[in-house]
Amino acid sequence: MRNRFNRRKFINNLAITGAGLAIGAPHIVSAGTSNTKPAILGGPKAHAGSFPSWPVMDAVEEKGLADVLKSKRWGRLDGSVMARFESEYSQLLGARHSLGVSSGTAALTTILGALDIGPGDEVIIPVYTFVATYNVVVLNYALPILVDTDMESFQIDTAKAEGAITPQTKVIMPVHIGGSPADVDAFVAMGKKHNIPVVEDACQAHLAEWKGKKVGNFGLAGAFSFQSSKNLNCAEGGAITTNDESFITNCYTFHNQGQGGRSTSYSTGMGTRGTNLRLTEFQGSLLLSQMARVVEQSNRRWENAQYLSQLLKDVPGITPAKLYPGTTKSAFHLYMFRYDKNYFAGLSREKFLEALTAEGVPNATGYGQMNKSSYVTALATNKHYLKVYGEKTMKEWLERNHCPQNDALTSEQSVWLFQYMLLGTRKDMEQIAEAIRKIQQYAGEIAKK
Repeated sequence: MRNRFNRRKFINNLAITGAGLAIGAPHIVSAGTSNTKPAILGGPKAHAGSFPSWPVMDAVEEKGLADVLKSKRWGRLDGSVMARFESEYSQLLGARHSLGVSSGTAALTTILGALDIGPGDEVIIPVYTFVATYNVVVLNYALPILVDTDMESFQIDTAKAEGAITPQTKVIMPVHIGGSPADVDAFVAMGKKHNIPVVEDACQAHLAEWKGKKVGNFGLAGAFSFQSSKNLNCAEGGAITTNDESFITNCYTFHNQGQGGRSTSYSTGMGTRGTNLRLTEFQGSLLLSQMARVVEQSNRRWENAQYLSQLLKDVPGITPAKLYPGTTKSAFHLYMFRYDKNYFAGLSREKFLEALTAEGVPNATGYGQMNKSSYVTALATNKHYLKVYGEKTMKEWLERNHCPQNDALTSEQSVWLFQYMLLGTRKDMEQIAEAIRKIQQYAGEIAKK
């Protein structure tokens, strides 16, 4: 069994600043230099053990799945498990309504479908996000307007988002990247000022909080993902949250082939569009089982991430992603930081990550320059988009998607650590920091290797 935190003792010893970082934590490991060679140069690994495996499961999941199997009611239209999950998930997040769907992408698709987004409409999204945020806009033949990144937080730049609003803007869709809230107050105010609905892409942000309130409660709707890497996991799945009763009804109708109520019929549905994005009873059962652990896991990630940030704050060239002042909790689906090679003897980010991997610390560079990828730029010559918007508009669209801050962040600075690593012990966090200090101490030698 993994060592568990004495959470009360930890919190009593940890003062939290408005930016969400810990100060004054006891017995912080020194941020001084290391006398031990890095593993990439033949020294021992800083983290020789293993991080917790993911997902976490036991007999609770097995029993829940077996119960659904034996019931012979495997779909949500036949069973009651999904309805129970939606009720409990609403309570967990403090939302009035939730709807389970087949993925986080399906949650966004359903929301845009319920809003009747289509050709001629524009949807504002961050450039620094998983491609699903872009895909759901394009599937509706709307224009995705990619907004530059606030380098300090890795989140969408609020000032540039407001500057991107036009008369065609029909949705503002900030993403809580890495599980940390975007600047929620700014986007809520923006939506009210321009009378445009705000949709929170909270697919990575289960139980993240803004001023003590769970994300997914601030805009018209929130979208969550339960894909296998996510902090709440059923392999594939998602959910919509909203405090608007008529909107959740529209979402249910859209995701259920345009059929209202809680069943299907042989007649056509309501509205003009719909599809099947329903979640199964099996996945609902997995989610109910996983939810029994999600609060404790969320607390552990939050505490470990704060401790790691404290350990790294005196390491020159390593800058953890900023949390906005309204953040009272990040979900830390990702632990993100910026790497400055100038403090590592010019060692490239790629070589730094290679050395970090050798120390037993998994990592990634994270998202890239989506606006410059051929997958995105090819939209400007897509025959359907040319029919709807014309060549001039599509050329102008490419120019609007200029994102210099994101270019700088993604080209050589951004680094990710993963949520399952934050389920470890304080010693695991100390060993991550020690690995980075070792690499910094011997950066010149590593660069020559």
